[in-house]
Amino acid sequence: MGKLTVQMFVTLDGIVQSPGGPAEDREGGFPHGGWQFPFLDEGSLGEVRQNIEGMDALLIGRKTYRIFAGYWPNAPADNPLARKMNEVPKYVASRTLDQVDWNNAQRIDGDLAKAVRRIKVDHGDVYVIGSADLVQSLMHQGLVDRFVLVIYPVVLGSGKRLFPEGVDPTRLKLVESRAGDSGAVLTTYESDGKPTYGTM
Repeated sequence: MGKLTVQMFVTLDGIVQSPGGPAEDREGGFPHGGWQFPFLDEGSLGEVRQNIEGMDALLIGRKTYRIFAGYWPNAPADNPLARKMNEVPKYVASRTLDQVDWNNAQRIDGDLAKAVRRIKVDHGDVYVIGSADLVQSLMHQGLVDRFVLVIYPVVLGSGKRLFPEGVDPTRLKLVESRAGDSGAVLTTYESDGKPTYGTM
């Protein structure tokens, strides 16, 4: 059985919406698109690239599919990351897309949990990038094995959160943490069952 990793860029207050540019995702009138740019540093991004180059399959939702499919096929052919993103098998979880035409992409039909379990059998390292709504569904089904989060030193106060109100309670185990030059912290957590409780 393969492992499913959620990889996200996230603010200190948990916002994951529209890190890459002002027009990336304006849902809800989000005014902070492109918030990641001032904190880019080669250290943390280099590790993110290394992770992506090692993935065997990509699982994404509809919005992320549209962003990625509009960008990566037109990226420079000599960019190794673009080559990886265009060649890797891609699975798109969407009830509204009629078809997907990005190279090696297919739409997931029917039961999401059953499809993702099959994907994890077929591939060793499955990554979810972006796709915050999809992540909530995967957590609810107990399908997320690992979170790789690049946490940036900025607080936005509004926007889509990685762990919103009502998310399934989940205990995580820190397995790696490293700070970049910009103050961004790259962390890796593994899912570790449900929280336990006691008295201080």
